[in-house]
Amino acid sequence: MDSTKIIEILGYTIPSLITGGVAYYLFNAYFKDQQNTRRWLLQKDAQKDLLPLRLQAYERMALFMERINPSKLLVRITPLSEDKNEYHNFVIAQIEQEYEHNLTQQIYISDECWSIIVTAKNATIQMIRLATTNERVKDANSLREIIIEDLLEKPSPSTAALAYIKNEVGQLW
Repeated sequence: MDSTKIIEILGYTIPSLITGGVAYYLFNAYFKDQQNTRRWLLQKDAQKDLLPLRLQAYERMALFMERINPSKLLVRITPLSEDKNEYHNFVIAQIEQEYEHNLTQQIYISDECWSIIVTAKNATIQMIRLATTNERVKDANSLREIIIEDLLEKPSPSTAALAYIKNEVGQLW
């Protein structure tokens, strides 16, 4: 082959390759943009459906924190007998039952918020257990009094968790 033929072939091939490369780049960018737009629209629709579920989960967790607040819990749950250990076990069983009833809500709230809720529940149970070991506690009614006296000195664990829940819901807007 002579050099004029090679130059002529290159004269046709190089512009074709450049045109093909530019077309590939533009089509690739266009399809990525379309895919991102579709993904954004799907996410927007899912968010519209998910927000009410998330708000309901936060509402239920706020209700859970209110229900296990010792000052409200001990008023709501009256002793069945004078035995402090029986009352202690009954109150803890009620807290655990409330927790198990709301266990599935962790799907809709953040991991950090769920961790704080579990910590508040465990701290409340620990508070009740510690009060039971107090030597001044002789019966179920004195157990109730000691726990409520403790709450006058320091806030309940559920109060801090409830404040965190409210803060997190405020960030959803």
